[in-house]
Amino acid sequence: MQYTLHEIKSITGATFVKGNSDAVIQHLSIDSRNSINELTLFIAISGVRNNGHKYISDVYESGGRNFLISEKTDTDQFPDANFLLVEDTTKALQDLATTHRKKFNIPVIGITGSNGKTIVKEWLSYLLGDSFIVCKNPKSYNSQVGVPLSVWQLNEKHTLAIFEAGISQVGEMEKLRTIIQPDIAVLTNIGQAHDENFTGNEQKIAEKVQLFRFAKRIVYCNDHPIADNIIKNSVASFVNRFTWSKRNNSSLLITKTSNQGNGTLIEGLAEGNRQHITIPFKDAASIENAITCWLTLIAVGKNDEAHRSRFMFLQPIEMRLELKQGINNCTILNDSYNSDLGSLSIAIDYLNQQHRNNKKTLILSDILQSGKQTEQLYKEVAHLISNKNIQRIIGVGEEISSQADSFSMEKLFYKNTDEFIRDFRNIDFYNEAILLKGARSFEFEKINSLLQNKSHETQLVINLNNFIHNVNHYRSLLKPETKMMAMVKAQSYGSGSYEIASLLQYHRVNYLAVAYADEGVELRKAGITLPIMVMSPERESFDSILVYQLEPEIYSFDVLHAFAEAATRLSHKETRVHLKIDTGMHRLGFLPEEVEKLCEDLKQHPTLKIASVFSHLSASDNPAFDEFTREQISLFKEACLQIEKEMGYGFLKHICNSGGISRFPEAHFDMVRVGIGMYGIGVSEEEEKKLLPVCTLKTVVSQVKTVKANETVSYNRSGKISKDSQIAVIPIGYADGFNRRLSNGKGFVWIHEKAVPVVGSVCMDMCMIDVSGMNVKAGDEVIVFDNIPKIRQMANTIGTISYEVLTSISTRVKKIYVQE
Repeated sequence: MQYTLHEIKSITGATFVKGNSDAVIQHLSIDSRNSINELTLFIAISGVRNNGHKYISDVYESGGRNFLISEKTDTDQFPDANFLLVEDTTKALQDLATTHRKKFNIPVIGITGSNGKTIVKEWLSYLLGDSFIVCKNPKSYNSQVGVPLSVWQLNEKHTLAIFEAGISQVGEMEKLRTIIQPDIAVLTNIGQAHDENFTGNEQKIAEKVQLFRFAKRIVYCNDHPIADNIIKNSVASFVNRFTWSKRNNSSLLITKTSNQGNGTLIEGLAEGNRQHITIPFKDAASIENAITCWLTLIAVGKNDEAHRSRFMFLQPIEMRLELKQGINNCTILNDSYNSDLGSLSIAIDYLNQQHRNNKKTLILSDILQSGKQTEQLYKEVAHLISNKNIQRIIGVGEEISSQADSFSMEKLFYKNTDEFIRDFRNIDFYNEAILLKGARSFEFEKINSLLQNKSHETQLVINLNNFIHNVNHYRSLLKPETKMMAMVKAQSYGSGSYEIASLLQYHRVNYLAVAYADEGVELRKAGITLPIMVMSPERESFDSILVYQLEPEIYSFDVLHAFAEAATRLSHKETRVHLKIDTGMHRLGFLPEEVEKLCEDLKQHPTLKIASVFSHLSASDNPAFDEFTREQISLFKEACLQIEKEMGYGFLKHICNSGGISRFPEAHFDMVRVGIGMYGIGVSEEEEKKLLPVCTLKTVVSQVKTVKANETVSYNRSGKISKDSQIAVIPIGYADGFNRRLSNGKGFVWIHEKAVPVVGSVCMDMCMIDVSGMNVKAGDEVIVFDNIPKIRQMANTIGTISYEVLTSISTRVKKIYVQE
């Protein structure tokens, strides 16, 4: 469907600032980095951490011509653009979605809860997919802006909508309810997510069930007495309540759950009739989510044998995009758990954040249950991927193959996945970013396995959502005008320099910092364009610094004169440098008494331009040394004033590291430097409650064997076995970063959520652990660490700090980047 700007003006109560009110709008966007064209309305959202108005120029340059704004803007600099002005752009977006929703008289399922919303939504979409053409949130788009963007996808082809709604504070659900207007409202599991923003569980549940107001049917578990009472008191008596329980009277009484092969048989009385479903999972969360789906089928009127039989084909829902290293220097983005236009667009936008590989390839299966005619659907797909600069498409499936002529770029087509696999050796994959996007029935995991680098089974999983959450936490402590420099030295604390730098660039950090020039050169070669400071410039690297437009730290007179000579020899243009002042760390830097001579020498090299002056706090995280820290800050201020006066121009000033950002807001100056805090390690337990863990180091069990009493394990017979024991071998050793000081019971790993000790000496490539009485088998997952307390425990055991634990992880450990 489409709207004119005149209609949008009427819906939102906007003032027309300039342009053509007859301009047609089909798409909405709140992110300037995504693909935008002349049919897109860019809505400049003003949030706590960012402001869309700052990126209007970027949108205009990329082809956007329609803008909804809430701040005064110099619109004259954007000829042929259309501008609407409202008081609140978030409310305007919600009003647009509310109006759009009212145009459709189809059943709508609204889902809320603390856990399981996205899984229940995706499973219901599959279970009902043969009976309805379903519209749903892409991924977990369930926020105050995510829900309206999801509802905007509704079109005349859809016969059912399933939308999840997430909240984090009081007052939010009523806004989402108005947008979704659910006929059927579903409550999933109630957990502890966002507890900090509510007075208690009762208030949080009461807020969530606001979604139930005006719904005709509601679905929930009545084993939770608080939720049951709140719902009974909140909804009208004529509303149909569909409940499930393991002990109370209910619409669906679960009588038994039992293991059945690799899955679970769930038996129950559905409105008095004995029925069952079988699911391919054994964990409690999946069982609860499946029962919620079963009950929803009852509420929808689709609880027949054909629909119940589909439960056995449910797939685990990967709610995260996985970025991995592939064969032949390729990068693999695996998003193959579903395939629809909305999630395809999101995945391609993420693919385009990757600048290491210039060529972009999409491997796409048939898109099932889209509600569109085949020819029209793939014309839209072709238009989408062409606009998003995909250079090659590999289509898998009979439908997409039949529409090969719709695609103008480089292309290959196969009738099914097996046909692709048979031809795999003949397909050229080299130095490209590859997006896998397939419906579940096409089993793209087989293709993913072929494309991945075959490295050993120890993995470092980096959660990019949590990483950006932490970056935004530190941003929230700054004034809007204060810049941020992110430290990506030492392989970004072990997590991979390029991938983290690319993410930081996408999220508009102002500066990056590396230790050595070769790190900066690699980032430049991979497409990173942000300013990069080199903290330890070496003489032999000066040419590279100048060629790749890196910016060196100048910390001594020798370095100053040597670099000035190189700059004069290689370049006649202005070269940016950063001056390091030693205010008490007594590592690198000019002493305060050397500042006068420093300025005199700088004047002899007019092509060197001071980009920033900075210093390093030696104990910003330790309250015992706060007086010393304040002395450092005072010395730094004096040095900056002296340099500014002598040189006659201004520059950026920065002294705060992660600890300083939190504890010394008066010293934020023009820029701050954030490092270990981005990985969830804060200056205090209180701060760490506001941060999220980023890195999970995990491996698998290679072998389990029984070792008899009085036998020994590992080198030099170091592991003495006092009784018959089950010993597991895991493929991680000191060459991977698992320190030898964790040997002989000092170190622990976690299997089945239980800590198990290391037995004997840690070897180079593996170590042994005691799993007696745990029913552990080869292939079971082993967690080395997945949160900050475990990292700290490991650091304390080996007598070091968390920084060293992270930076010691070997480059041979496979790194997997995940993002929801």
